[in-house]
Amino acid sequence: MAVEYAPRGLIGLLTPQANTTVEPEYFILMPAGYAHINARLMSDKSTIEARLVDYVDRLDTACDQFANAPIKAVAVGCTGASYLVGREREERVLAGIERERGVPAFTAATAVVASLKQLGARRIALASPYPAGLTAASKAYWESQGFTVVRVASAAMDHTQFHPIYSMKADTAGALLDDLARDDTDAILMLGTGMPTLAPLLAANARSRVPVLSCMLCLAWMGVSAVDGQPAPLEPWLRGDHWRERLARQQP
Repeated sequence: MAVEYAPRGLIGLLTPQANTTVEPEYFILMPAGYAHINARLMSDKSTIEARLVDYVDRLDTACDQFANAPIKAVAVGCTGASYLVGREREERVLAGIERERGVPAFTAATAVVASLKQLGARRIALASPYPAGLTAASKAYWESQGFTVVRVASAAMDHTQFHPIYSMKADTAGALLDDLARDDTDAILMLGTGMPTLAPLLAANARSRVPVLSCMLCLAWMGVSAVDGQPAPLEPWLRGDHWRERLARQQP
């Protein structure tokens, strides 16, 4: 069943409760004919780490917010939870959602894995918006997926804002990239779904010797690929072929 604004497919998007980046970036990244509806991952835990794990505990219940909307995939717009619960539990939870809902389910982290595999990348560099503990958990997660992390650059966090990650600026993300592209690197990954990445992603891919990915770009690419039943070519996404102009219209 098609809906008016998503004749090619509707995606159910799950977003962490205070995240201000996932929805606008997903909208910008969606090609014509695809759309998403959003639901929030909610938790009253007191720390970032506890909230992220709680999101996984409540993931299936969060999907109930979509009710009987004719979604064709479930996209989880969160990477930090994947790092903390680990690859095996993530796989079990996603498989359970797929059995229960009858549609493909994936996280931003598993979307990144699929993207890196399409590119044939094995040695990766990370641009991280996280505190040290979560950055270390991220490195362990990517290594559990078979990648070698050759380098990490971390952004300075402003703890005076409403959220130290979600309040970051795109310039902060872009500043991390210059030192990451070296001869021993197959791809650069901008971590997280809360740090704005689209403008620096375009700029970096225009000059970088290696492909630069963001978790949000991979999540959107995976959504379209899941709806279509086959992986979309990734290179046009990295160039911004279908989303560059939409991003420009959204910027002040």
